[in-house]
Amino acid sequence: MTKPDVLVMYPVRPKAMEQLEAAYTLHRYDEAEDKGEFLERYGPSCEAIATNGHAPLTVEHLKHLPNLRIVACSSAGFESIDVDALKSRGIWFTNSSDALLDDVADVALMLTLAARRRLVAAHAYVESGDWARDGMFPLMSAIKGKRAGIVGLGKIGTAIAQRFTPLGLDIGYTSRSRKAVEHTFFPDVRSLADWADILVVIVPGGEETRGMISAEVLDALGPDGTLINVARGSVVDELAMIDALRSGRLGNAGLDVFLNEPNPEPALTSLPNVTLYPHHASGTVETRDAMAQLVVDNLAAYFAKRDLLTPVYSLA
Repeated sequence: MTKPDVLVMYPVRPKAMEQLEAAYTLHRYDEAEDKGEFLERYGPSCEAIATNGHAPLTVEHLKHLPNLRIVACSSAGFESIDVDALKSRGIWFTNSSDALLDDVADVALMLTLAARRRLVAAHAYVESGDWARDGMFPLMSAIKGKRAGIVGLGKIGTAIAQRFTPLGLDIGYTSRSRKAVEHTFFPDVRSLADWADILVVIVPGGEETRGMISAEVLDALGPDGTLINVARGSVVDELAMIDALRSGRLGNAGLDVFLNEPNPEPALTSLPNVTLYPHHASGTVETRDAMAQLVVDNLAAYFAKRDLLTPVYSLA
């Protein structure tokens, strides 16, 4: 029996790759030296793509993929993929948000506590001997009773809210639409930031959200406020954030993502009031395997003519 042809634009984890190799004829675009020639040669035979949001998939690529029917993405974010072009051609698109929501929510909580309680500075205070020499570390402000604003109350944002609630935080949010939750809804990011002590950003990247966390928003959050970004670096006006942190107009920040990765702006990384994490919120073996498995399972569902597990949009 002939195996369906699948274009691999970005490899998945080893266990998932073994399953793909067993079920399909894989065309390794990711390993091709002349990618243009490779796509011209193998693109027309491919009905599916296995990829990741870091690998561009453009209208120009799609010109060489006349029989493409599904793109299975192993990441949650996909700003490098022209999703509008896929949808306009009736091509299914799936991603892996469901697999990583717990780990990302855990990291949002970790960064919030670390930033608010100055964990990195406190570690250095003990390690350096300053504790013995200078006495008690400066007092912090308690988490309980503070207000946490979540920018984007999707599945991951909801998981973050669930972790914050037992800490005694009051939860507010802004989203494209009001949700059926008890948390306080705000119509825009500016008003949410003005209300919040902690602002957690968990929205998709791309042009629609670029610079959403602006200088105005940061000033509204204020000198005692904490910014947590587990979304994409592009969502925050990074120069405005650096200026606000440096001047004290913003209290502190916990960042998993940066505008330029893996080489973030030195003016940011040298600040004493930032807690930094290397875009690793989903970085556990269990979650990365689950993300890769969703590529396998979505492709299997498509070829078996079953409902997809994690479609990003409906073609009905």
